Amino acid sequence: MNKANLRALVQFRVDQAEEALRAGGLLREANAPREVVNRAYYAMFYAVLALLASQKRETSRHRAAIALFDKDFVKAGIFAKDFSKWLHEAFNLRLASDYGPLFRPTEQDAEEILRHAQAFVLAVKTHLGDFLSAPRNTDAGTSNP
Repeated sequence: MNKANLRALVQFRVDQAEEALRAGGLLREANAPREVVNRAYYAMFYAVLALLASQKRETSRHRAAIALFDKDFVKAGIFAKDFSKWLHEAFNLRLASDYGPLFRPTEQDAEEILRHAQAFVLAVKTHLGDFLSAPRNTDAGTSNP
C-alpha cells in the first residue's frame, strides 16, 4: 500500500471514530445508555484500528486489536496504562450491554465511557497528527497552489 492510500485508510478510521463519538453524544441526549456504550466503545476500537493501520497492521478481531494496542502502544510507553484500562472496560461493558440478558448500563456508566472515549480518540488523533498531516509531495522546492 502506498503512502497516500495508507494515509487515506488511517484518516478513514479516525473519521469513523469521530462519527461514533458524535452518535454517542446524540444518544446520550436521547437517554439511550446502552447505545451510548456501544458507540463509545466503537469510537475507541476505530481509533485503535487507525493506530494499527498507521503501522501497516490490521485485524478485524476486537480482542486481537486490543492486545496489539496494549503490546505496541501501552507497553511501549506511547499511551498511558489508563488508556488500556478504559479500552478493556469499554469492551467488557459493551459486551455485557449488547449481549447480557437483563443487563442495562446506567446513565453514569454511559457518561463515563463516553468521556473516556472522547479522551482516547483525541489522544490517538494527537499521536497520528504528524502522520496524517505529512505533505503529499516531499520534493524540496515543490509548491502546491
